[in-house]
Amino acid sequence: MERYTIFGHDACGYCLRAKRDLESRQLPFRFINIHIEGISQADLEKTIGKPVRTVPQIFHGKDYIGGYTELRDYLAA
Repeated sequence: MERYTIFGHDACGYCLRAKRDLESRQLPFRFINIHIEGISQADLEKTIGKPVRTVPQIFHGKDYIGGYTELRDYLAA
């Protein structure tokens, strides 16, 4: 099973919701705190390949999902 990756920070409510949703489904994930890791907005944009204004930014394996709303829809499908 491919792991989810969440780029976010601890003060982000949507980041915490994303973590909680994945935990409740017992899906493997890695949370990367962009502040602790020193990841800038430009770094995230380079990783994602498009402009980024908010967190979380979420991947499933190498596939980009989007933010929390997109994750919720992705998990519901």
